[in-house]
Amino acid sequence: SDHITGGDSFPAGCDAGSINFPPHYYQRRDDLRQSVMEAIQEMMSELEDLHKNINEQATQHIHAGEIILTYALSKTVGLFLKAAAAKKRKFQVIVCEGAPHFGGHAMAKELAEAGIDTTVIHDAATFAIMARVNKVLLPAHAVLANGGLIAPSGSNMVALAAKQNSVPVVTVAGMFKLCPMYPHEGQDTLNDLISPSAVVDYGLMGDPVLSEVEFVNPVHDYIKPELIDLYVTNIGGFQPSYIYRLLAEYYHGDDWEAFE
Repeated sequence: SDHITGGDSFPAGCDAGSINFPPHYYQRRDDLRQSVMEAIQEMMSELEDLHKNINEQATQHIHAGEIILTYALSKTVGLFLKAAAAKKRKFQVIVCEGAPHFGGHAMAKELAEAGIDTTVIHDAATFAIMARVNKVLLPAHAVLANGGLIAPSGSNMVALAAKQNSVPVVTVAGMFKLCPMYPHEGQDTLNDLISPSAVVDYGLMGDPVLSEVEFVNPVHDYIKPELIDLYVTNIGGFQPSYIYRLLAEYYHGDDWEAFE
């Protein structure tokens, strides 16, 4: 046998003296298959109802006459805003274009087609416009164990501008984005560097000056928990300081304590 099914079978090429597993590894679990299937079904049901549960909270956070600023393209944020508009809330949305990928253009088009008053701005204009904004909505790539946020590159600039102007920052995310990792690597946490071709044309790299420049094009930003005011999830709203409690509910201790 090439897998362990009981106390007397070992992986191919191994014997009892060459491998050590915890005692529970050798216990026969006739209910294991059923338990795994139930867990998978529970997760599938949660994902199916995800946006519905988040959107039901839209009118609690978006009020008439507000100016909402968001960054780049996000399905979850887009549906959240459209859910508020569908309940006859009149508000204005300002979308940062999210260079160099410019997801904000697609986001603005989607919101405008839903009848929402939408304006696209350059990312560089974020700080200038922030004094007029009532609330910032940010998308999430992952929510870390300390309450920090991994979001699209450029989001940290938006969060810092909001903090400077005392504008609340709300992140809309499903609980499946909760991650048991701590940001030991700072901005490099869960980040990737991609080709700088979106920022500078390869044809220009022959220039003697540009050839000496190092171009860094990160996919994500790490945003510190003190820059986030609230996480709106499919099970309710939580402050960043409460995320560690949610970890204990959603992850077994053996699964996430190794990430500390």
